[in-house]
Amino acid sequence: MEMSLSRERYEEIVGDFSKRTFLTLGDLMADEYLHGSVRRISPESPVVIVEVQSEERKPGGAANVANNLRALGARVLLAGLVGEDEAGRDLLAALNQQGISTSLTLIDPSRPTTLKTRVIAQRQQVVRVDRESTHAPSDLIVAALLENVQRSLPDVDGVLISDYRKGTITHHLASEIAAVCSRLNIPLIANPKPESALWFEGAAALSLNQSEAEALIGYLPTEAAALADCGAALRARLGVDMLVITLGPRGLAYWRADGEYRHVPAHTIEVFDVAGAGDSAIAALALALVGSATPMEAAQVANHAGACAVRKLGVATVSAEELLADWSPNGKQS
Repeated sequence: MEMSLSRERYEEIVGDFSKRTFLTLGDLMADEYLHGSVRRISPESPVVIVEVQSEERKPGGAANVANNLRALGARVLLAGLVGEDEAGRDLLAALNQQGISTSLTLIDPSRPTTLKTRVIAQRQQVVRVDRESTHAPSDLIVAALLENVQRSLPDVDGVLISDYRKGTITHHLASEIAAVCSRLNIPLIANPKPESALWFEGAAALSLNQSEAEALIGYLPTEAAALADCGAALRARLGVDMLVITLGPRGLAYWRADGEYRHVPAHTIEVFDVAGAGDSAIAALALALVGSATPMEAAQVANHAGACAVRKLGVATVSAEELLADWSPNGKQS
């Protein structure tokens, strides 16, 4: 792919990230990794025994989106829910250590902090264990979250909502925030699941991956003209200014209310792990859009951020320094 952004322009866009403040709202998770090795089969049942040698926890879900925004240089306010438990306390402490403000995050005693445990042996994931509760929060907690968000809006350049259908984002909460952002002319970037995609009418941008888009429209064609028409119809149905669909190895495409449609091919790279790549891409897209970047420039930066993320093992962040160090005029990242 030809990178149409000059080095000077790329530095200008990425350099602007540190001037921005974002409020991130969504499902907060903790990603736990148990690293070990397999040397034998269990005598109790035909399964491998993983001898754990190290373990780590990282922010996941919307917390990883916030982490990516912060790694890219932005000031970040994070709103969401955690349980009254060790996983929640550890998650908030880790985020605070990264310089992310968690004062808008609430403790919900009715749910545990979502904890995803991945057991990895010889660099291969053996099993994942999820501990979570996805029921909707009480009306009282939703009202408190909404109040926290509204109180903070005058201090931010944009709002990024990441919904993983773990219970935090309700129809009422999403539609209220979309309405107030529209009224105050604050860009709202949404990264929903198909079940909640229609809740963000008026958003500046909404991002889906291919399977999520297909859950809404049935099938996403590969032929250029058909893809253009299909995406335009979906954008109009969602009522957003810009629809972005990530297409895996085919890169990403976007459609705008003014009729603009572009396809940005993927970078040619070696993929190690796609986990969290969407979080890196949406963070870069959001920061570029609230800055001086055109939609096409923002899409290229987001595409590059996702490419940098998939070269790392596990859920990871991408920094502004990494983006600049990895820039290449022909788009073939090193």
